[in-house]
Amino acid sequence: MEEKVIEIKNISKVYKIENFKVNALNGINLNVTKGEYVAIMGPSGSGKSTLMNIIGCLDTPTKGTYTLDSQDISKLNDNRLAEIRNKKVGFVFQTFNLLSRYSAIDNIELPLIYSKGRLPKPRREMIMDVIISVGLKGREKHRPSQMSGGERQRVAIARALINSPSIILADEPTGNLDSRTGEEIMAIFEDLNLRGSTIFLVTHELDIARHTDRILYLRDGIITGEEKIKKPISAKDTLKNMPTLEDRISKLEENKNYEKDI
Repeated sequence: MEEKVIEIKNISKVYKIENFKVNALNGINLNVTKGEYVAIMGPSGSGKSTLMNIIGCLDTPTKGTYTLDSQDISKLNDNRLAEIRNKKVGFVFQTFNLLSRYSAIDNIELPLIYSKGRLPKPRREMIMDVIISVGLKGREKHRPSQMSGGERQRVAIARALINSPSIILADEPTGNLDSRTGEEIMAIFEDLNLRGSTIFLVTHELDIARHTDRILYLRDGIITGEEKIKKPISAKDTLKNMPTLEDRISKLEENKNYEKDI
């Protein structure tokens, strides 16, 4: 029997703004099993961010229940939510959310500072393990300003992985990246999923969503449709057919030489 990581029953979320009520979610039902790779799509205002915030323990529903790893967290206070969030959820954001004055190592270490209990291995060893897993070895002492967009996103992914979370939530993780770098980031998620990570991905790009096993379509706070992807796009296969930066530079130089000859 497949193990449920997330079980959402009839969740609604209402925000009160002065004398107005905004229904952000309207009776959402959703089950996600361990190791699933799920994309969420929908227009602005559809409820994507609200649903992600509830799944990530950043917010609680107005109505309904949310169970994460068999624990009902629907009515927990902020302190308990913070504990569960730090232990069970890894976040990856479009804007990276890194501390500019700190090195990659220091940024990745932040969730461990707030961890309670004994760590499974020495802190620095844990950090180096995730740095290697996202392909950042040799760049660990660099600050965000000394890194490319793709490298900064790798730091963000490593930070999300450091506590071995039950789920990884990625909000537009390729939105600020060029096509090739975006596929390199998707290749990391692909590997993580193959190793058993449960991943939620919010995106506006259908070709990115098709890297996952299942797409949920949201509109007006309701899941209006669901699409199971029989053959998800492989980021690794896509990268094989994409030119590298060196290829592009070489092509530009060839064109310049050709123009000179003319």
